Amino acid sequence: MKRREFLKHSAVLSAGFVAMPQLVFGKTPGIGLQLYTLRDIISKDVPGVLSQIAKAGYGEVEMYGLAGGNTFFGKTVKEIATLLKANNLSSPSGHYMPDKFLFENGNGDDVKNLCEVANELGNRYIIIPWLSADKRKTIDQYKILAERLNKAGEICKKANLQLAYHNHDFEFTDLGGGNGYDVLLNNTDKDLMKMEMDLYWVVKAGYDPIELFNAHPGRFHLWHVKDMSKTDKTQNTEICNGMLDFKKIFKSAKLAGVKHFIVEQETNYAPDYFGSITTSNKEVKKLLRKI
Repeated sequence: MKRREFLKHSAVLSAGFVAMPQLVFGKTPGIGLQLYTLRDIISKDVPGVLSQIAKAGYGEVEMYGLAGGNTFFGKTVKEIATLLKANNLSSPSGHYMPDKFLFENGNGDDVKNLCEVANELGNRYIIIPWLSADKRKTIDQYKILAERLNKAGEICKKANLQLAYHNHDFEFTDLGGGNGYDVLLNNTDKDLMKMEMDLYWVVKAGYDPIELFNAHPGRFHLWHVKDMSKTDKTQNTEICNGMLDFKKIFKSAKLAGVKHFIVEQETNYAPDYFGSITTSNKEVKKLLRKI
């Protein structure tokens, strides 16, 4: 191939990567919204809120709030699935907590129930979202949890689901001999448990997400894309309006193994809930076009 033709073909290919992030990831990456973002309003009007999420540009939502009787916000799993379909939304993941299995050496029935819920919703990932303060005081507690997570991961695998873990900042606290996040990463099977990295909390804890991606490539299938206010680190803000260097972080998306980019904002919405999530959706799409 002549040099001029080579340069021409290279330019076309490069433009394709800019315009089509699926060429980098193998398919179009999912941009979702963690429903906890709208926790103050979703239970008041589930159909209306889901409709607004779709209008804001999202194709995915991440579930939370499973209650007794397998309901979300007063709706059955079947009703939620129907509403998602009506709004052309999918739900690849959900935040669920099988307390009995993880902390009381239960027989796994609660994990199996979560698998049934997840499969009915079309989830691919069951994500452990939180550890109460009494469950994260020592390195040994994290090691015992890692053992249970491996077993929970096996149950999920049999149900064609993937277990994952979502972090806050407390996992990075030095407990004398290490921190909980390293224990979980190093003591769980990388195939049985993936990670949902909350970028905001990692940065707030004083860590660099990219260093973790380099240490554990391909492990971070989901990101919580959450920004930090420039005036108050305890507050969130719309994506690319705050302190996080998303342009740099997103360049490591392939290294991380991310498949789903999930916007979450817990505070400080501007100009309002739906204006806020619309802005963040547009910014994530811009970021994806530049990697």
